[in-house]
Amino acid sequence: MAVEPLLATKAQRAFIGTVTIQAIVVLVMVGITFNKVDEHVDLHEGKYTVHVSLVTTWDKNSRFTQTLPCYLALFALAELFELFMAFDALRLRNIIQLIGLLIFHLALVVSAALQVHQTKSALVTLGDDCGSEESFTDCGGSGTLWAKIQPFLIVAPCVIGLSWFLMIFFVRKLYAEFGWAIFHVVGANPKMKTMYQWYQIMICLLKFDFFFFSGVTMQLLIVVLQRNSAEYGVTIAAIPVVLILLILCGLAVQREVKWIMSISLVMMLAASSYLYKLVRFYEPSSQAQYQTTRATLTVFTIVAFILLIGTFAVGLRCFADFDRGLQASKINAVPSRPKLAGEKASSNQAYQSGAPLGPRISIE
Repeated sequence: MAVEPLLATKAQRAFIGTVTIQAIVVLVMVGITFNKVDEHVDLHEGKYTVHVSLVTTWDKNSRFTQTLPCYLALFALAELFELFMAFDALRLRNIIQLIGLLIFHLALVVSAALQVHQTKSALVTLGDDCGSEESFTDCGGSGTLWAKIQPFLIVAPCVIGLSWFLMIFFVRKLYAEFGWAIFHVVGANPKMKTMYQWYQIMICLLKFDFFFFSGVTMQLLIVVLQRNSAEYGVTIAAIPVVLILLILCGLAVQREVKWIMSISLVMMLAASSYLYKLVRFYEPSSQAQYQTTRATLTVFTIVAFILLIGTFAVGLRCFADFDRGLQASKINAVPSRPKLAGEKASSNQAYQSGAPLGPRISIE
């Protein structure tokens, strides 16, 4: 089997098509929800544009007006990231990244389901049975704003869940296709193949580290932190620092630069202290400000911490493989289909679809 060009096979086109279509549908659902709320709630000033109960405070309004834009921004980031990761995995013929993408997609289902509860928690402040016309925006009964947007919020996890099963089907087909690509890169040596797979896992983890760090940071900046606080400035400053750290770590593991890799591993251990944020989400003195985003923030923070520890462990494994002959394969990791000059090659010059081979070698 030859190494096909990007999107040259039905399985590749079907996989990327599934990811693209579900991303469009989900973003449309979230966009419709945002638009319907924006018709009745001033999302910029934190004040309702319709009559509301006097017991509703400005702080509650403010938390809601920030929660829904954060929900929209978070899902836009997730869907764009998933599209990038899908194209990148197909470009690199990286089955490890495709498996990681399946896990990430399953996490999107959970996140979309959590957002249904969190949006209701932020919007419905007077309960489900109040039902008066004066409480259209902050009641949960029939005929209210919540009743209108709930179906669109429910569609999102359903569509993401359905597309997950389709993606599993296509990944199974891509598994066999990409196995031949790895053979083109590292050859038939089992030890080299194992080292290359650990390298692929490391690069994949670095990409997911960036997304989950960005997700936590986005929620803190949009919903929780005050712009005049010191914590807000520290969070802003951490964004380029983490981005540079991840990029340098990726280059270090690819080019096998030991001193940069050592610094990256030490910084990962230092960054794990960020887990202290979980305490602030639930301690009495600060839990109120995290009320409408606590569930999503908790999930993102825990996953980010687990990924960071996993990246550190895999980084140590990759560090141990430095200077063992894999560097050239890492740098030239994108296989391409060899071109044949002239007419069709005979059977002793080509294997199936035209990739020239040397003597027969057993991949096992």
